[in-house]
Amino acid sequence: MPATFTDFGLHPDLLHAVAELGFTEPTPIQQTAIPLLLSGRDLIGQAQTGTGKTAAFGLPLLHGIDPARREIQALVLAPTRELAIQVADALDRYGRQRGVAVLALYGGQSYQQQFRSLRQGAAVVVGTPGRLLDLADQGALDLATVRTVVLDEADEMLSMGFIEDIERILERIPAQRQTMLFSATISKRVQELSARYLRQPESVSVTPKQLTGASIVQRYYLVNQQDKVAALTRLFEMETIDSALIFVRTRLGTGELANQLTARGFSAEALNGDLSQEARIQVLTRYRNGQIRVLVATDVAARGLDIDDISHVFNFDPPDDPEVYVHRVGRTGRAGRDGIAISLITPKDRWQLRRIEEFTHFRLEKAELPSIQQIENHRQALLMEQLEVWIRRGRCRREREVVEMLMQTGHQPEDIAAAALKLARGDEKKRPIEPLTPIKEEQFRPRERRSDRPFSRDAHPRTPSSAPTHRRAERDRDMVPIKLDIGRADGIGVNHVVASLAHYSGVNSGQLGKIRLETHHTLVDVPESLVGRLLSKNGAYRIGRRAINLERA
Repeated sequence: MPATFTDFGLHPDLLHAVAELGFTEPTPIQQTAIPLLLSGRDLIGQAQTGTGKTAAFGLPLLHGIDPARREIQALVLAPTRELAIQVADALDRYGRQRGVAVLALYGGQSYQQQFRSLRQGAAVVVGTPGRLLDLADQGALDLATVRTVVLDEADEMLSMGFIEDIERILERIPAQRQTMLFSATISKRVQELSARYLRQPESVSVTPKQLTGASIVQRYYLVNQQDKVAALTRLFEMETIDSALIFVRTRLGTGELANQLTARGFSAEALNGDLSQEARIQVLTRYRNGQIRVLVATDVAARGLDIDDISHVFNFDPPDDPEVYVHRVGRTGRAGRDGIAISLITPKDRWQLRRIEEFTHFRLEKAELPSIQQIENHRQALLMEQLEVWIRRGRCRREREVVEMLMQTGHQPEDIAAAALKLARGDEKKRPIEPLTPIKEEQFRPRERRSDRPFSRDAHPRTPSSAPTHRRAERDRDMVPIKLDIGRADGIGVNHVVASLAHYSGVNSGQLGKIRLETHHTLVDVPESLVGRLLSKNGAYRIGRRAINLERA
């Protein structure tokens, strides 16, 4: 088996890029897949994200590209926008020295912007099936010159209902091509897809053991969404934090959380894509020098963050992709040190927790948040410990002079000590211990549930039977329909739609009207006054790993 990347016979520019990125030894999937792909064979690879599969197909793909040709030579299909961006970024890093142009295409972007990018030319296109097919149907995406195709996370694409889109895309690509299919599981549907579109493929399989470091303590706390900041500050009170990295989902969220922590007495700074390079360097310098102990970052902003002594990683917003969890957690417990990874999980995030545990082959420890009494006892214990240290040192000469002066004016030593301690504990007022609300196990449960009720009907939680019919009718007249680009074929239910709209827009779920699940789209009646608010969050909505787009119906 190849021991180093130089053993594969890859283009020198690719080897240079791999060395610069710090890759030394090929992973098992790379050792097996790269030689087969360089020989031109079709391939079925059973491998999860986190095993190095992007480089396993990306390096052979880039090796065969002719940078001088302007047409599209390779196409990578991915199930989600996030994965498409991630794969495109990786291929761009690998192929930059060869001059290979890589373009990511996915829903949520402006069509006009994507038309312009395609006219400028790209050798490699990475995209989601729906948007790729749309662009091909509009004549903007020419697939006639494609010679290499990758189906990444094929099982996910099939489970999300992309089979028809994938088939229509593959039918537009010349039959004389190399096709690679990667999937975490090789289901019957994946086997059927490979039998139709791959030519005598080789099969390789790599199943990782535990992907997160053994020196990392991993635990989670079950909290309601509105209590996350309160939960985080309770943990900050009890944990011995040398330096912490907190991950949130959005750039806006980094600033909001950093401000909330600072206002509660825990100094923190945000690290996001809005910072200039100079400002980013200044923040990281303060962090490395210990001037600040807490950074709040997005996954994108944390890329390239090379710090070995991070004691704690907090998943304030759990990632949708288990591979991202592995990358986050891997930032603590480095260089032989112990590390702690803590995730705040809401009841509706439990599915993400299960996927993380399945992917990492590791069960996270469920822990209970410290009580108000425990925190107060901890504060008092720390204060007494500090006092005993100063008493033993005997370096309080000036303070003793103040005490003697107060005693000469008639004050009792006990009263003086109590007043001094009250002053010393003044900072605790900046750190209020906020209450936590009881866990809401099912936040969006309909009041009535009928298993035989068809999806295409009004499956939204209905108005209680005691409510007057004319009031419902009056409300319905003020409703307008919006359309979601996801439907029954994608395996979703009404509860998924309600949860996504309410979570990402902040709209109360009770304000939503009728929900009609069709095969490939969903119609939701909403008050006219909320349409602008719902549409303004386009690009943020998700159901599972699928990005959702909204428009007026």
